[in-house]
Amino acid sequence: MHIYMHLFGLSIPSYGLMIVIGAFLANVIGYFLVKKEKKDFDDFILVEAYCILGGFIGAKLLYFIVSFNDIEWNRFFEKEYLDMIMRSGFVFYGGLIGGIAAALLCGKLHKIDIKWFFTHCIFLIPMIHGFGRVGCFMAGCCYGIPYDGPLAVVFPEDSMAIHGVKLFPVQIVEAVFLILISLIVLYVTVKIKSRFTVETYLILYSILRFFLEHYRYDEARGKFLGISTSQWISIPLFLGSLISIIYRKNHVKQVEGGADHAS
Repeated sequence: MHIYMHLFGLSIPSYGLMIVIGAFLANVIGYFLVKKEKKDFDDFILVEAYCILGGFIGAKLLYFIVSFNDIEWNRFFEKEYLDMIMRSGFVFYGGLIGGIAAALLCGKLHKIDIKWFFTHCIFLIPMIHGFGRVGCFMAGCCYGIPYDGPLAVVFPEDSMAIHGVKLFPVQIVEAVFLILISLIVLYVTVKIKSRFTVETYLILYSILRFFLEHYRYDEARGKFLGISTSQWISIPLFLGSLISIIYRKNHVKQVEGGADHAS
């Protein structure tokens, strides 16, 4: 549980390393999936590049909004302070929204069947996210509430978390559930061949995030009416995904009913 891992004389950020491992694994799986479905892997890489850029911008923008009052804006253009701000502080939901928006833009600009990538590759997002949460645990960010029960953790002094206090390992709990969500969505994608893989992911993650927010203790929460920013976002994501499934199912029934009537 250290911000940096020291390997071969190099200081490697723990969080960044876990993200790279997760992304590498996702690309390997994505390669075989894309080839199996006879899609262009170059399109996969292009969509991924847009998602990474959009995700970074979205995650940082939402962080700026949530932490607006905590940022020393008068120091924003100081080199060291700007470097610190840009290297830390990302909000996942902002990254998710930004990544999806960037993927849609990619599909439009490059004439790519973005719907296929959404429905077949969405399980890769919780997989990478899960590795990222392990990185959070290593660095100590996004830490849990004070907790003296089973599996409680104490972070070292050089961690971003409160040190010397037993805390709930919320990052590891979320990582485990994210990998589980990834496997569920993968099963729904490959075995059931569901049309609602994106909605399945969003429903499962919004539920998970809403409840785990109660066990988060880091300051970058952003609250309104006692509910955190991420919880507010989780509510419309859950409802919107549920409505999407119901609407699309009813639409298919209407189309099939109309076809039967016409025949």
